[in-house]
Amino acid sequence: QVQLVESGGGLVQPGGSLRLTCTASGSISDIITMGWYRQAPGKERELVALLFTRGGPTNYADSVKGRFTISKDYSYNIIYLQMSSLQPEDTAVYYCNAKHPRGVDSWGQGTQVTVSS
Repeated sequence: QVQLVESGGGLVQPGGSLRLTCTASGSISDIITMGWYRQAPGKERELVALLFTRGGPTNYADSVKGRFTISKDYSYNIIYLQMSSLQPEDTAVYYCNAKHPRGVDSWGQGTQVTVSS
């Protein structure tokens, strides 16, 4: 079992920045990828960004390329999502995700990001 806890959401004005943090605990040794998804009201959950815990390319949704950056600490159990130039369409609940072998997913509880003036 892996527990994922997100923090860092909140209200920000258009053009502003936020950094989300996800801390993983428990059986983290078999995690293949960690990433961020988001779900806006009335929409499906979508991938924002992910990285491979043992190195490799990072993946971003086209809508956030050049504005968001995903990163991890050296111990691989904390990931960050630095979000810049935020727009109202970035408003959503952001979820941390970890993927394990055999298609198993772990999810955090989500953190609300609201971009509004």
